[in-house]
Amino acid sequence: MDNRQNLLNCALRLFSQRGYDAVGVQEIVEAAGVTKPTMYHYFESKRGLLEELLRQEEAFLLSQVRKAADYQGDLVLTLEHTARAYIKVVEDHSVFYRLQLAMFFAPPESEANQAAQPYAHEQNALLEGVFIKAVGDHGNLRGRHQRYAAGFLGVLNGMIGLYLIGQAQLTDEVVYQTVHQFMYGIFS
Repeated sequence: MDNRQNLLNCALRLFSQRGYDAVGVQEIVEAAGVTKPTMYHYFESKRGLLEELLRQEEAFLLSQVRKAADYQGDLVLTLEHTARAYIKVVEDHSVFYRLQLAMFFAPPESEANQAAQPYAHEQNALLEGVFIKAVGDHGNLRGRHQRYAAGFLGVLNGMIGLYLIGQAQLTDEVVYQTVHQFMYGIFS
């Protein structure tokens, strides 16, 4: 593995374990077995390292969600596909997803939150798009797309959070129940 990717991997592990703000550059380079000048050769700063890490990991997540969130006239099925896409990402990239959740809910003025917000907005926009497209089939969704997207992602992240701390499994049955419980709420 090259030094650049090694730095990204070590930073991801450390940021996920202790939080972005709690990890210093010296700790990252020591974990990667390189010097600070080597890190600065690849990344201008710790923030630059974080932004590259986010760019790579979020590209994968967003590509999976974008494919799954293609509404084709069946809202329940689209949400089930979307939930499964998130779960696949979590299963394959759980260290990253844990970091993402922490950054999304970090204080707004923090570097971590500021770096993560464009990706949070993009994820929300993808989900909002599902609900906007579904208005033609479900008129009661009109004008509520932001709340429904945030609510759906909140329910999903709640289940993922339980999985990440070992208190839930992310089975097909859990996906089915979660989506149907969410849908019951918006249709009632």
